[in-house]
Formats: sequence, structure tokens, C-alpha cells
Amino acid sequence: MVIHNKNVDELQTYFKTHNKIKEQKAHTSKVHSVGWNCDGRRLASGSFDKTVAVFTLDRERINKDSTFRGHTGSVDQLCWHASMPDLLSTASGDKTVRIWDVRAGKCATIINTNGENINITWSPDGKTIAVGNKEDLVTFIDTRTHKIRAEKQFNFEVNEIAWNNTSDLFFLTNGQGCVHILSYPSLELQHVLKAHPGTCICIEFDPTGKYFATGSADALVSVWDAEELACVRVLSRLDWPVRTISFSYDGKLLASASEDLLIDIAHTETGEKISDISVDAATFTVAWHPKQYLLAYACDDKDSCDRRRDAGNLKVWGFSE
Repeated sequence: MVIHNKNVDELQTYFKTHNKIKEQKAHTSKVHSVGWNCDGRRLASGSFDKTVAVFTLDRERINKDSTFRGHTGSVDQLCWHASMPDLLSTASGDKTVRIWDVRAGKCATIINTNGENINITWSPDGKTIAVGNKEDLVTFIDTRTHKIRAEKQFNFEVNEIAWNNTSDLFFLTNGQGCVHILSYPSLELQHVLKAHPGTCICIEFDPTGKYFATGSADALVSVWDAEELACVRVLSRLDWPVRTISFSYDGKLLASASEDLLIDIAHTETGEKISDISVDAATFTVAWHPKQYLLAYACDDKDSCDRRRDAGNLKVWGFSE
């Protein structure tokens, strides 16, 4: 039996009048990754066009601030520093990690790595950047020295990587539907969770630290108690592999997206549907704002004038009508 929560009604009502979308041209090709900085004033996107775009949020306006060039391969994922709002890290197929100082408007550091990078995560304490590559090697970079602190090769398909909120456990999802949990910095295996029957694609931690969620090729989203490492509920409203998930700043909402032509917004505590966002193409990246109910996302849209070209647009949902 699903216990209906008063908060569910309030949230459902809120989004009936806060469902306006703002759209911006961000890139000349597909957008792979979007993310807000810690104070919520900037939104970044990384693209197949090898650039990083940074936007500013001013009340209900999103303005393009700058475009950063330098990567010679696709920018596959980005991650901001958890407490320093001007520092942004990017992972690219060009075998580098770059750290950008967006206020100074330049690349602050380039770290060379041993493969084509596809995912990146910055530890909440700011001390380490972890980056994964196509050969399932995860590299740990000391952000004070910009030197490689450790490398760990896995003998299975590593899909996404994440830290817990205290930066002492490192999580990765794999092709066998499992979540591997390693201690950090010792990188010793602590637990293996059998999360899904299909490939486990994405993982995200709730900002409050209570939950984490995983998305899978079986079209399911599992919500886990971060302390007990127990699955507490499963969301099953999508029909296609879940590519991307994001918790709202207060942990109350969980957005999930796939090749379905909608983004699902769920109530974390009950799993009930709060709202959804209609889209015209597969969605590969979603990110909630760190202080308010605004969801940034990017789809595999085509240019309205030339269907052979990627639109390269970024969208933000949740503005008042």
C-alpha cells in the first residue's frame, strides 16, 4: 500500500504553475552533460563539439556567459567543485581532464590521463577528481598538486562513478547490474550490491545524504538507503534504459530520463509521480538546481531547419508561468 504524503499534493500543485521551459542555444552539436555550480548562479554544458558553455541565471533569465575551447575531443561529462563556485572540471575523449576557472575565463589546469575519458566526479571535500575511461580504468587526481594519486583497472564495464557525501566511499555502476563500493583512499572493495538484472547505467547521491539512486537498462530506477545499503523503492514509469538521474537540492524529488519522450519527476519518499516534462527526443543529461526547483536538461534534438544537424540546445524547466 502506498501511503499518500501531504507533501506530494503540495509539490504536484506547485508544478502546475511552475512548468515553463527556457531554452538556449548552447552548442553546434549534441550536448552530453549539464550541471549547476554550487551557488546556482552558473550552469555549464559539455558537448560533442569539443566545447564547454557556461550560462548565468539571473532571476528567470538564462544568459550565455562564455564558451571555453581547448579540448580536442568530445566533452563527455563535467562536474563543478562542491564549494568553490568558479571551478569546473571536464572529462574528454582527448585523454585529458581540464579544470576551468570560469570567473577568470580560462583553463587553469590540464591533466593528462591514460585513455579516452567518459565520466568524471569531484569528491564533495574537493580534494580528489575521479575520472573513468573507455577501458574501464578509473584515475584519481589530487586537486592540490594536479598529480595522479592512484589508478584502478576494473575487469568489467564501468558505467558511472560517484562519491558518497563524506568522500570516504567510492561507488561505481557496472555492466552486470551491480554497484561496487570501495573505501577511499585505500580503494579496497567494501560491498557489491546486486542492483538490477540489466546493466546499471547511472548513480546519483541525494544532497541530504539519506539516499542514492541507480538507473538501469531494465528501465527501472532504484532508490537506496545510503546507510543501510538497502533498496527502499523502485520506480518503473519509464520504458527505456535510464540514462540520467538527479535529486533536487532538498532530496525530495528525483528526476529520471531515457529515450522515453518524457522526463519523470518522482517524490523520493513515496515514489509517486509529481510531474513530467514532455521532450521531443532522447534525454541523456538532467541536473537539478542546488537551491530551487529548476531542472536543466539536454536532449538529442535536431535543428528545426535542418533535421540532419544536432540542435545543441540546453533547457531549464520549472519557471513560473
